[in-house]
Amino acid sequence: MKHLNASGRWPSGNVRYYYRPKGQKGVPLPDLRPDDPQFLDAYVKVSKGTAPEPEPAVTGTIAAGIAAYLASDAYLGMAASTRSVWRRFLDDFRKRYGKGTMATLQPKHIRQDLAKYRAHPANNRLKVWRGLCKWWLSAGLIDDNPAKQVERRATPKAQGAVPWSREDMQSFRNHWPVGSPERLAFELMYQTCASIGDMTRLGPNMVKGGWLTYTRQKSKSTAVCPWTVPAPLWFEASEYLAECLSAAPKGLTFLLTAHKRPRSAKSAARWFSAACTDAGLPEHSAHGIRKGRAAIFRENGATTDQRMAILGHETEEEAHHYSKSADLVRIISGTQKFQLLEQVPTSQKNLSEIK
Repeated sequence: MKHLNASGRWPSGNVRYYYRPKGQKGVPLPDLRPDDPQFLDAYVKVSKGTAPEPEPAVTGTIAAGIAAYLASDAYLGMAASTRSVWRRFLDDFRKRYGKGTMATLQPKHIRQDLAKYRAHPANNRLKVWRGLCKWWLSAGLIDDNPAKQVERRATPKAQGAVPWSREDMQSFRNHWPVGSPERLAFELMYQTCASIGDMTRLGPNMVKGGWLTYTRQKSKSTAVCPWTVPAPLWFEASEYLAECLSAAPKGLTFLLTAHKRPRSAKSAARWFSAACTDAGLPEHSAHGIRKGRAAIFRENGATTDQRMAILGHETEEEAHHYSKSADLVRIISGTQKFQLLEQVPTSQKNLSEIK
């Protein structure tokens, strides 16, 4: 594309482009790939129509079917982060196979598309093919769902994020003092068990009656946690959150940048991973805090429903998966420990004295 200049990268990893005709000041273009329709649309606007207009899709083609799906409730109802990932796949499908027809799309064609990739990326593409074809079928655009007959490929079992132990959490606290944004981010995720993307959106307006309630961006499920009300003993509430909040600047969200603006969810994960590395925990990430807390709750005898309410899980299977790292000995002894503790007067409650 004419007058398109690259200069560095966005925090997302995308190349940072400017529309810069000779002798003129550059105009920044969006944080998207150059083949993204929204990028092209922005380019057209700044270049006053010098960019090539995409050809209109012919009725009945895969390109037309994808365009219809992008305008559907099924697609628009997804979380923004999910739509962004699916959009990249859908744009690739349209670019490669757009001139083909939906009616002649067969399972073997989808298998041929997936054969170019390894197991994990192939299964990710298949997930999008299945969602797309399922919607086409429900919309009456095809008579059979060709993706339904394509099986997922076997994949090696993924390890996932490393769950944080109590020792890991103490190491992080020892390294990052109260008053630092890194420590505040940790204490917020420790208390709420929110993902780092959700944590960046948490703010005072979500606290009512001493409880913090929010909707998870990914699953749209509701999660709730004690904020100023006394927490159950099995919860092991943060002893430092109130102090961290008092030391932090005030705004619409709890976590702010140095310029007192809400921190971007896109860059927050990379920022926090760097904080973990600085604290001597290079294998750890924000997501591992959720898994570590889930294990603590299970060890302390919290019910499945209680764990699901805190973490915003919708199924017992998901709750069990997140708490798999729980220490089996602690699971056996933890429930009894907290049951006994509930019978002790408040003034005498000291976890370290109950073996």
